[in-house]
Amino acid sequence: MSRMTVNDRPVEFDLDPRMPLLYALREAMNLTGTKACGGGDCGGACMVLVDGVALRSCRITLAEAEGRIITTIEGLSSDRSHPVQQAMVAQGAIQCGYCTPGIVIAAAALIQRNPAPTLEDIAGAIPNICRCGVYPRLIRAVEQAGRVAQRQERISAAPAPGISAEDAAKAVPALRVPAAE
Repeated sequence: MSRMTVNDRPVEFDLDPRMPLLYALREAMNLTGTKACGGGDCGGACMVLVDGVALRSCRITLAEAEGRIITTIEGLSSDRSHPVQQAMVAQGAIQCGYCTPGIVIAAAALIQRNPAPTLEDIAGAIPNICRCGVYPRLIRAVEQAGRVAQRQERISAAPAPGISAEDAAKAVPALRVPAAE
């Protein structure tokens, strides 16, 4: 039995302790925001926080996660209010979405330990591969998230979950509601 805390909830996994944490999160807990990658080749799409450090969940076994505090993208902020989530939307740094959860997790860990990162800090802390090419916007988003975390700036970017498409379109003008046919 592997015991740990996932998104502020104590959990026990009755699974093979050699199983990668990634599969326990996705299959046993249905936390599918952490993307399946196939053994570390994803470039960071499976990133989670383990005791506040961004790590690839495909490279950590349940045995290695025993007793630790795990935070997935779902547990980072239930209402999308985390500064990194807000800044990613504000800067248009989200494309296909596959790598986004891992990037957000890595950026959140960076901002937690260094809210005023340099370009070199950002490049070193976010090893994620994004095939959509959002890097210039990603850099701006991380810098902006740091300013928000320090309360130097505010963002009104992403509507809260559960909002209707019509209300979201009013709140964020870039969103368009498809016309009824």
